[in-house]
Amino acid sequence: MNFTPFNKPYLSGKETSYIQESVLSGKISGDGMFTHKCHEFFKSRFGFQKCLLTTSCTDALEMAAILIDIQPGDEVIMPSYTFVSTANAFVLRGAKIIFCDSRPDHPGMDEKKIEALITSRTKAIIPVHYAGVACDMSVIMELAKTYDLFVIEDAAQAIDSYYTFPDGSRKPLGGIGHLSAFSFHETKNIISGEGGMLVINDARFNERAEIIREKGTNRSKFFRGEVDKYGWVDLGSSFLPSDIIAAFLYAQLESIGNIQERRKKLWNQYFARLSEVKNNRFTLPVIPSFAENNAHMFYLLFETAEARTQMIAKLKEQGILSVFHYQSLHKSTYYQAQQPAVSGLLNSDRYTEVLLRLPMFYELSEQEVDRICDVLLSN
Repeated sequence: MNFTPFNKPYLSGKETSYIQESVLSGKISGDGMFTHKCHEFFKSRFGFQKCLLTTSCTDALEMAAILIDIQPGDEVIMPSYTFVSTANAFVLRGAKIIFCDSRPDHPGMDEKKIEALITSRTKAIIPVHYAGVACDMSVIMELAKTYDLFVIEDAAQAIDSYYTFPDGSRKPLGGIGHLSAFSFHETKNIISGEGGMLVINDARFNERAEIIREKGTNRSKFFRGEVDKYGWVDLGSSFLPSDIIAAFLYAQLESIGNIQERRKKLWNQYFARLSEVKNNRFTLPVIPSFAENNAHMFYLLFETAEARTQMIAKLKEQGILSVFHYQSLHKSTYYQAQQPAVSGLLNSDRYTEVLLRLPMFYELSEQEVDRICDVLLSN
């Protein structure tokens, strides 16, 4: 029997040679030559103002929480249907998490429900671009302006995806909020095994971000010759990745066009095949008119949790690994022990119960996609 995994890391071809080049350079710690190459790539291709590679998206979010000076009692609004890192970064600084429900047509947060959650203690909104599909950033940024809030985009899944503003202008996700965080985990479109990046779109955070990333020291200034010695000047931690990780990542970035073209072809094949037969067992992903699809994942929504479980088993019998996704954070053991019970997040709970992710990776063949679709559409 053929076996189709859920994910398989893709090597573009230059990863190992770039790693060797990094090693031979004599500097494999943070902020080496490949780290700088990655920073310049993101600034050039996407127009990001300042980029700092980190060891993970989690670290980038933790840096963002420090940068906006989260204090105990501050409130932060985010979706419940997200990975725990989105919340942990702010909980670690003492914030109270206020969960927003998902949209009825997409797992991203329901922008229409955000304003009612804002109080005098609200400090930030954290939109999560689920599956690389944009939240409605015009609405969110206008709320932030009205109520003097920070916006930190959780763009973990959103590399090379865009948002279109009402005036027709277009911006990359991660380049709209005050700060944003990306992931290069091996399950993402562009990978380095583990890894992440903080993007700074508000220049007032530039200098402090470097300090926080360098254990609270001004060592980056020292290495640039801007100060004659460095010391401990602020909060911080060791958020820098090795230049070996950056070398791997840079090889991926050089192939981003090819990788994205391939993933989108597979995504479109899934969509076309599964649109052939109208059925009442599952529905297909929806891309809002203001968003684009970066083919991070292909998911289905089933009528019931039982129907999803049955399909997982059916696919597994044919050697196909499919997986569900997040468990609503407001239902988590940790959150319920810290905060009063939250009700009414019906869409978030629905996605927890019925969303199923299908295999999606560069080396997935068209024949495998057809085989998966055949099983999904069979009686």
